[in-house]
Amino acid sequence: MDFTLNEELLAMKEAARDFTQKEIVPNADQWDEEHYYPIEVIRKMADLGFFGCPIPEEYGGINIGFLPQTIITEEVSRGSSSLRVAFNTQCLGTALSILRHGTEEQKKKWIPDLISAKKIGCFAITEPDSGSDVMSMKATAKPDGDGFILNGSKTWISSAAQAEVGIVYAYHDRDKGSKGLSAFVVDLRSDGVSATDLDKLGTRSSPTGEIVFEDVRLPGDALLGKLGDGVKICFSSLNQTRLSCAAGGVGLSQACLDTAVQYCNEREQFGQQVGKFQMNQELIANMATEIEACRLLTYRAAWQKDQGQMGNVLESCYAKFLVGETVTRCAHSAMKILGAYGYSTEYPVARFYRDAVVYQIVEGTVNVQKMIIAQDQLGYRKANR
Repeated sequence: MDFTLNEELLAMKEAARDFTQKEIVPNADQWDEEHYYPIEVIRKMADLGFFGCPIPEEYGGINIGFLPQTIITEEVSRGSSSLRVAFNTQCLGTALSILRHGTEEQKKKWIPDLISAKKIGCFAITEPDSGSDVMSMKATAKPDGDGFILNGSKTWISSAAQAEVGIVYAYHDRDKGSKGLSAFVVDLRSDGVSATDLDKLGTRSSPTGEIVFEDVRLPGDALLGKLGDGVKICFSSLNQTRLSCAAGGVGLSQACLDTAVQYCNEREQFGQQVGKFQMNQELIANMATEIEACRLLTYRAAWQKDQGQMGNVLESCYAKFLVGETVTRCAHSAMKILGAYGYSTEYPVARFYRDAVVYQIVEGTVNVQKMIIAQDQLGYRKANR
């Protein structure tokens, strides 16, 4: 097994880091305070190909794979965890799903605009009464002539009010159970679509909102895949967006460690640097070790996808679960080390602390990840099928 990054990957990592340091880090705290969505920076990221790593060149991508995408996501999240969300809304939860399940016409129509950020995207699964229990969603897209009529509401959707295109999951026939759920590529500027922003604790530079669909007429070519493919497309998509989420959590964890190390070497108490105290050293050692474990799990899952193992649900869950636990511990440890300065806005640790907890919630909660892992190990339900 070779754990080294080749020259191309190292150069890409450095380029992403340089971009983040110049374009994101100096502004991240202000953007967060103002709840500002820096669309102009999102589009600069798109210009550099950040959203097109797993997308073929014929659709505007750069076709270099999931490991490069993971590395870039990690570096961007190291500067702002909020901005890593765009990797899912523009690519892994939208463009990639269209690439894998769409018609040629759908691919040409939607993918180039998504990965170039010409159009902002989203994917809409969660509803007010349907979170981890995906199958309990109430949205419907009933066949009507040569199209569909979409009704329902979705909530906690990233970029809901900003998005122009979204992949929406709804029942075309509830009586058919899981076979009655379908996926649709929806023009969110259509009549009958309304969206509003929601306020939240963290990740405040990435807007989150609610979308309401009232008798929205969808053309027949809005259907993604075949009728009844919704479950397959949804869970396949989540397996890709969880990887991006894990990468973002690794980047945020690293940012916590970077800030804590810098503070330990600058701050003096009782006549010496606070990094000399063993209790702080224990926190630093734990953070560094756990981050490295998370990084290796995340990179392995990305590498597997590049080898064609797109259904590596178990390995993606390993990464997502451990990252969710680690990033919250790292944020708390950084807060402990910086003390009152961590609680203030002078340092970014307060933002890290607020952003960290989302990694235990989105793309499948910590408990969902543990359930998938445990059921696989117990032989009740294999994760990779």
